Amino acid sequence: MRNLLTLLTIILLLPICNAQNTSKDTLQLSDAVLGYYKGLYPENLNGLNWNEINELYIQEKNDLIIFNSANNWSAKKHSISTKIIKDKSVSKFKSFRYFSKNSYSYILGENFIYKNNKENLIITTSINASNKDISPDKNKIAYTIDNNLFLSNREDSVIEITNFEDLNIVSGQSIHRYEFGITKGTFWNNQSSKIAFYQKDETDVHNYPLLNINNTPGTVKYIKYPMAGQKSEYAKIGVYNLKNEKVTYLKLTQPKDHYVSNLTWGPKGEFIYVAELNRDQNHLKWAQYSANTGLRIKTMFEEINSKWVEPEHPLYFIPEKENEFIALSEKDGFMNLYHYNTDGQLINKITNNKWVITKVLLVLQNKIFFEGTGDDPRSIHAFSVNLDGSGIKKITTVEGVHSTQISPNHQFLLDQYSNSKTPGISQLINLKTFKTNIIHKTENPINNLTLGKSEMIKLNNQSNDELYGRLIKPSNFDENKKYPVLVYVYGGPHAQLVTNDWLNGASLWMYWMAEQGYLVFTVDGRGSENRGFDFESSIFRNLGYNEMKDQITGIEFLKSLKYVDSKRIALYGWSYGGFMTTSLMTQNSGLFTCGVAGGPVIDWKWYEIMYGERYMDNPKDNIDGYSSNSLLNHAKNLEGKLLLIHGTNDDVVVMQHNLAFIEKCIQEGKQVDFFPYPMHKHNIYGYDRVHLMQKVLNYIIENNH
Repeated sequence: MRNLLTLLTIILLLPICNAQNTSKDTLQLSDAVLGYYKGLYPENLNGLNWNEINELYIQEKNDLIIFNSANNWSAKKHSISTKIIKDKSVSKFKSFRYFSKNSYSYILGENFIYKNNKENLIITTSINASNKDISPDKNKIAYTIDNNLFLSNREDSVIEITNFEDLNIVSGQSIHRYEFGITKGTFWNNQSSKIAFYQKDETDVHNYPLLNINNTPGTVKYIKYPMAGQKSEYAKIGVYNLKNEKVTYLKLTQPKDHYVSNLTWGPKGEFIYVAELNRDQNHLKWAQYSANTGLRIKTMFEEINSKWVEPEHPLYFIPEKENEFIALSEKDGFMNLYHYNTDGQLINKITNNKWVITKVLLVLQNKIFFEGTGDDPRSIHAFSVNLDGSGIKKITTVEGVHSTQISPNHQFLLDQYSNSKTPGISQLINLKTFKTNIIHKTENPINNLTLGKSEMIKLNNQSNDELYGRLIKPSNFDENKKYPVLVYVYGGPHAQLVTNDWLNGASLWMYWMAEQGYLVFTVDGRGSENRGFDFESSIFRNLGYNEMKDQITGIEFLKSLKYVDSKRIALYGWSYGGFMTTSLMTQNSGLFTCGVAGGPVIDWKWYEIMYGERYMDNPKDNIDGYSSNSLLNHAKNLEGKLLLIHGTNDDVVVMQHNLAFIEKCIQEGKQVDFFPYPMHKHNIYGYDRVHLMQKVLNYIIENNH
């Protein structure tokens, strides 16, 4: 969950004692929190991309770093402003893209600029334009202003695609609160002749008030926030045809409060394919529509599950086979690849993995490249498989978390990875010979700091599921001493805290906390991602129940260690982790001395529809589940010191959750601490985050006894 920046003078209240290894520096909490700004996280050439002539490039301020085979993949630095663009006005350019020699584009103010040997194209949008989406032919740009969608091209400065005065009608932006893999609201066809767009009607969604204290007097900003069981937004899909300059809406046949997601254009731009999902989120239909008439042609195939179906991926059409595509589904328990045709016939199930595919990299006529966990869910690797399901191959062999891209000529794989021992490697893998060529090794940015080490842990819960954990010890660890513990918890879906990448997925503040004489422990229990459908969906209709059991499994493991002070165990978590922290402290008498819950969900009926109803069903259909998981009903059992924190402008977990819990604690005679962060949203970022972490960790140290 999300946000960024405000400046503070920082006075650290906590002394840092480190008698060991005086030749190394001591990590300061402010530096740990601001690690990315302080150079304490690996510089891994983030932003490295392929261009159209199979070169790798990365923009570093006004410099362009290029790697190509002609130079044996060694780096060459160019000045963007002098050698590439030759335009001194570009010091404030954005979204620079380098396609080939003398071919590039960038955004400068309200202008989109595209240049090559033949043309110098400038497309003017608006200074207020957002959500800019450049067409595949680079001659057009779609964008939004407020709630409407516009388009600009070389002939016309502004084409108004929609013109709704009613602010409840929003076009060209993401819908369904970014669920179902939706991150944008416009979709060009391959030919750049049509653009499809999401549109939502929020008329029936309640206005939720957020207070702006920066005005005098304070003012209220209203956001649309559909809570579980309430009326939702109503989504449509429009198609703007650039030839006839008309908008056609797909003629959806499902109820208006159902979901439309994962829009996919057919290869020739004649058809649109849509994942239609009912509001209960347990019945998915992949439907084909005419992009010209908007008529629904047919349901290609369906998927029904007693818990939920969560379409997170589009369809991937096979080149030169306009009627055949690849779909992803976890209907057999794990995310796998399926080969269909547009008549809905399953041609073959391509993969039968008992592990999770996370991303499709490239679909060729007879081969598919993809990323997935492999046998160890803490890792991510690149794989290939033939279209008929034969010849599955693991391309990346070094254990760790790999992020990969395939060159346009399909000859090379850019592989960027890290693991617990390697801060970062960028290398090229020849996809014919599988020889590697390392182009960048990241230096260890914390090598001069005195820090402890993390250990990867494996546990088994009561259901005999294998759980993965991480234990961080101080640099001067002595197994003959007793150490207090801070348990950092999240526990919810679509999150994985323990991974086989740099620092094993930990934040630097955890290592700082260990240097204060603490053990810092985390375990990913049931509900967390990359473990398959059964593991994740075991939380269905009863959020917190199995997650708490698995956290207790972790606590029992800690208690078995002779160097753990079992009477000094504290908790900290944010968002779902705040819900888990508060749940554990109100339902496990005497187990924890104190805890900090940031932005916690307190009652799921106040959380948003798309996420809440997927995991808890509609409140009217799961009365017992909502009641048993409402922490208002457990406030009377709170033991230990609890600090609640919330951003006052939180638009993800609204502050109603925390305030209602405080009110319940007052009624029950329970003392609780509360700290607001004025005008912050769901999380606290930038320099204010130093204040947050100082507040959190001071509270733990002062009360964990």
